[in-house]
Amino acid sequence: MTQPMPVDRISLTTLRLFVAVVEEGSLSKAAERESIATSAASRRLNDLESGLDVVLFTRNSRGMQLTLAGESLLQHARRMLLAASALSSELLEYRRGIRGHIRMLANLSAIVAYLPEALEAFFLEHPDLRIELEERPTPGVVRGIQEGWAEIGVCSGDSELGDLAVLPFRRDRLVMLMRPDHPLAGKGPIAFADTLPYDQVALHAESSIFTRSQIAARDAGRSLRRRIHVPGFDAICRTVQAGLGIGLVPEPVFELFGRSMKLHFEPLTDAWAERELKLVYRNGRTLSTAAQQLLDHLRPKD
Repeated sequence: MTQPMPVDRISLTTLRLFVAVVEEGSLSKAAERESIATSAASRRLNDLESGLDVVLFTRNSRGMQLTLAGESLLQHARRMLLAASALSSELLEYRRGIRGHIRMLANLSAIVAYLPEALEAFFLEHPDLRIELEERPTPGVVRGIQEGWAEIGVCSGDSELGDLAVLPFRRDRLVMLMRPDHPLAGKGPIAFADTLPYDQVALHAESSIFTRSQIAARDAGRSLRRRIHVPGFDAICRTVQAGLGIGLVPEPVFELFGRSMKLHFEPLTDAWAERELKLVYRNGRTLSTAAQQLLDHLRPKD
């Protein structure tokens, strides 16, 4: 049985060339992009396929097409190259005096409503640390922490958090945003079911807020009159302002965006509108010193 190529024999140069071939669709164009002779590029790919004992490309008149094995390698190659680039950047920062680098994932609610002020205070205490903060929907936050892409996450507490360690972060409530001339304005507090006859502006389909609104509509035996999906809370406010519907948002979003747009909100009577955001990290894994400092800063004080 053929033994696979040891991981330490797969060079980053070869992986960059492989990704370039995929993106350019041509060995010659990829070789030119990577500043390597076409013959040398061909040898590298042949050695890679031979060492892995798989076929990565099919060659035809349209160029080089990935096989299933090639598609799998592409995902891993991009991750490895991204990690190598991040490592290089972080080491450069250490040489410049930075003493810690933290990767963090958070959902949109946390990034918009709570983290800016919390991180501002953290950096005042720790000016020599750096945070790489990435926005992901709650399932993406959970998956990213489980897979080790980041050390700390903030996400919705009413989602499946698996075996992650969990701490409370913030509590808030969802409200229904609308124009002051909307028929529901001034009728609150209202049940979410009362909003279902009206067009709604919704966050992207992977957001926990949209998922929760779908469940509530189904439980009420109605369908959600989703008129448009938008990527963020500022877009919800602007779209509501334009009269395209009403939108479900955390109450702090109204204070940040809606009030200045002269919008109105009504509180919801539904129990699920009261939310908890959670801090999550991998159970049983020791955090880096910098990440532990951030976690201690973000967790509720007794």
